[in-house]
Amino acid sequence: MEITDSWPAQWLRGPLPLCVLRIVEQEAAHGYAIVTSLERMGLGTVGGGTLYPILNRLQRDGFLTAEWMAGEGGPGRKVYAITAEGTAELLEQAELWRRFATITGQALEPAQTKGHRR
Repeated sequence: MEITDSWPAQWLRGPLPLCVLRIVEQEAAHGYAIVTSLERMGLGTVGGGTLYPILNRLQRDGFLTAEWMAGEGGPGRKVYAITAEGTAELLEQAELWRRFATITGQALEPAQTKGHRR
């Protein structure tokens, strides 16, 4: 099986917001740092056109806060941090996602050829 650095967009829609919450749960981060963390996780390169709508939605829903921080020798950056509501959402949704991934993983296993008719 070939390892890829990009996944079909429809595969990322569900877990990507949870992965973003997990990243900022560990440490407040700006957009580029989040993109870099997602790449290190093996999710491939996530562009700003995908990431920033997620960050805005998570902020709108009360799961993240955002604060402008002065840049060291450069422009300021918007830094995102998780809220208590975001932590609760992450815990709940991550458990549901693990259950869903287990079920879909089992559903995608090859059928037993003995006694199985197609």
